[in-house]
Amino acid sequence: MNKTQFISDSLAESAETKKKIEQECLTDILTAADNLTEVFRKGKKLLLCGNGGSAADCQHIAAEFMIRLSHKIQRPALPAIALTTDTSNLTAGGNDIGFENVFARNVEGLGNEGDMLLAISTSGNSPNVIKAVEMAHQKGMTVIGFLGGNGGKLKTMVDMPVIIPSPNTQRIQEGHITVAHIICELVEEELFGQKQ
Repeated sequence: MNKTQFISDSLAESAETKKKIEQECLTDILTAADNLTEVFRKGKKLLLCGNGGSAADCQHIAAEFMIRLSHKIQRPALPAIALTTDTSNLTAGGNDIGFENVFARNVEGLGNEGDMLLAISTSGNSPNVIKAVEMAHQKGMTVIGFLGGNGGKLKTMVDMPVIIPSPNTQRIQEGHITVAHIICELVEEELFGQKQ
């Protein structure tokens, strides 16, 4: 294995995926950002769920909204809750109602009409994320889906799919966090940027 070539190839693939996101997902990103801006403007909140690396992304993204991303803009907190962080909740739910229901149960308990769910699944087929989306719709919430590949089952279930055009899980995850940062910055600028 040529390690130098491996690094170069990985970086090139990552850069190429970002260019494809620009070409294929621009309208979807704008739609998601505009809709989320309105959710926050109306005093509603964002819930986030995903598994594995996507669970970590949920925490990361929720923190960007709650604390801030841009250091050019001083702003109040925006209400965002990662449903992936409470170990007592997740383990009790996994034990008592089944792991496929853990996020749906939290959406049931915390979600309200007008709130938004950000559902993250690199395959688009995670059963517990699918159930969370179903519950979100029952609660009158809108759903952004951060997906990958062909979008999986969630492609047609979410209101606003953002599908990273890559079959590679690493590249999809990198795309998700890039898109999340862009959306966060757009929301911050729209809500608070003109007040500076």
